[in-house]
Amino acid sequence: MQEKDDWYYIEKVLNGESASYAPLVDRYKEMAYNISLRIVRRPEDAEEITQDAFVKAYRSLKGFRGNAKFSTWLYRIVYNSSVSHLRRNQRMGKVESEVFGRINTGDNAEESDQHNDELMVSALKKAKDSLPAEEQTMITLYYYDDRSIDEIAGIMNLSVSNVKVRLFRTRKKLYDLIQQIKKSFN
Repeated sequence: MQEKDDWYYIEKVLNGESASYAPLVDRYKEMAYNISLRIVRRPEDAEEITQDAFVKAYRSLKGFRGNAKFSTWLYRIVYNSSVSHLRRNQRMGKVESEVFGRINTGDNAEESDQHNDELMVSALKKAKDSLPAEEQTMITLYYYDDRSIDEIAGIMNLSVSNVKVRLFRTRKKLYDLIQQIKKSFN
């Protein structure tokens, strides 16, 4: 059975077949959840935000003009809902000090390369997780979810040039963190 495109289901929903919204939810629920989780960093909050975002999207479907893909429009709702949630709960704060704490690689000269690789991967994850929510979301959308600059701009309500500049700065910041971590290995 051939999978239908988003517009097929959107038109059915707009014509009163509310059950036709389910395939859209199934198609995008994981990505929506992941976007929210990257921002709020609490699974239970991300799940609630994702559900609320799908309800908002459903209620606003009549206003969806199709200027962007449905997924971009939905992810923008998820992103905005997640950021609003953070602001409401005042969770935007300082980066945990542990992220920049010393990575203990031990003094054993016989330490294996595999152990160093594991430490580096762990440190890299911590460095990425230490980024502010907006930068982390941008990196995730671009590198992990293979979203285009245009899609990211639409999701995050930024200009294309602004996304390019922020991605550049964020990559530089990650590079600097990696260099710091490498120094701590020696």
